[in-house]
Amino acid sequence: MTDTKAAAEIRQLMADREQAMRTGDADLLASHYAPDAVQFDLEPPLLHPAVELRDPARMRNWFAKFGGRVHYDISELTVTAGEDVAFCRSLDRMGSAAAGFEMWFRSTIGFRRDGERWLIVDEHRSTPFYMDGSFLAATDLQP
Repeated sequence: MTDTKAAAEIRQLMADREQAMRTGDADLLASHYAPDAVQFDLEPPLLHPAVELRDPARMRNWFAKFGGRVHYDISELTVTAGEDVAFCRSLDRMGSAAAGFEMWFRSTIGFRRDGERWLIVDEHRSTPFYMDGSFLAATDLQP
């Protein structure tokens, strides 16, 4: 059974992350990761360790590629939360007018409570690919 208070806290954390992506707030985004976090992201390599995720300078460099911020929406968010562990999943849209792209992708995030805070311990974002022989990323999909 989902802890409704914990689920509300996770929903707020996700809303904060959504806004931080839109404003390019690298410090806030980096502060959400646990010291042992891992991320399986859209960009290479296959795995990003906590030392990268907790580095706001790295995130600022990423934002700079897109003019300092990106358009970001989280939709179809579902949260399952217990007292100390939670996860959520969503369909997210990201884009940048400066870079000329927009795409939807899948996101699953695992959290662990650290005192009064929830921290991300596992994050997985992916986009499907066409299995028609082209093996192209299916960035044109929409929910």
